Amino acid sequence: MSQTIGRIEEISFYSASLQEDVTLLVYLPVNYTPLQKHTVVIAQDGRDYFQLGKAHRVIESLRETEEIDRTIIVGIPYKNVHDRKEKYFPNEVKNAAYIRFLAHELAPYIDENYPTYQMGKGRVLIGGDSLGGTVSFMTALMYPHTFGKVVMQSPCNFLKEDLDEHGEIERFRMVYGEQMLKDFQGFVDETVMNLAKEFKDPQALELYHVIGTEETAVKRTDGQVSDFVGPNRELNTLLTDRNFITHYEEFEGNHTWKYKAFSHILSMK
Repeated sequence: MSQTIGRIEEISFYSASLQEDVTLLVYLPVNYTPLQKHTVVIAQDGRDYFQLGKAHRVIESLRETEEIDRTIIVGIPYKNVHDRKEKYFPNEVKNAAYIRFLAHELAPYIDENYPTYQMGKGRVLIGGDSLGGTVSFMTALMYPHTFGKVVMQSPCNFLKEDLDEHGEIERFRMVYGEQMLKDFQGFVDETVMNLAKEFKDPQALELYHVIGTEETAVKRTDGQVSDFVGPNRELNTLLTDRNFITHYEEFEGNHTWKYKAFSHILSMK
C-alpha cells in the first residue's frame, strides 16, 4: 500500500539580511489545516533532507503512529558549496547575516503564514552534515527564545572532504591558502565550544546530539583521516557539565549515515 503524503511548496523569499532571494521548500503534511497549530522543523541542507532523507515521508510515518505533533518542515537548500560555506562556516562572509535571517526574517515569516505555536520550543533547527549542525547550534545559542530545540548531526567539524566531494579543494587552497585549510577544523571546534561555555541559560534549549560511531577515521583525499567522534564526545561532556537539556546518542555508521537517522531523531521526546 502506497503512503499518502502532503505537498511541498517552493517559495522564493527575499532576505534583507542576506540581500538575496532565498528558496524555501515548505512541506505541508497530509490533512494540513490552518485551524491546527504545528511544530516547525527548519532544516539546513534542506533539499538533501527531502531527496536523501525523505523527510516528508518520515513525518507522515511518525504521525500515523502519533509519535510526533503535527509538523511542518521548512527546508533551506544551499545554492552550491561556496554558498554553503559562506553561510554555515563561523565568521564567514555571510554567516552572521544568515543567522539574522533565520531569527529575524524566517521565523516571523513562518509564524505569519502558517499555524505555528509562535514559541521557541515549537521550532526545531536541524542541520545535516557537520556545518549544518554547527550553524543550527550557533543560531540557537544566539536566539534561544526563538529556537528552543536543536538537532545536531556530527556538528563542529569542517573537513576537507566537504570541499573534496564537490571538486573544490584546489580552488579553496588557492584562494585561502594551505594554512587556512589546515586550521579550519580546530577553528570551528573552538568557536562552537566557546559559545557553549559562555551561554547564560542552558535550560532554555533542548538539544538532540547524534554521531556515527564509525566517524573516528573519516578519510580525506590527501590520505589522512579526521576524527568526528572525539570532538563530539568532548562537546557532549561540556553540554552535560553545563546542565544543558541534551539527548546524546551514537549510531552505528559512518559519515554517510545522517539522513537515515532522521526518523529516530524526530521521534525523540
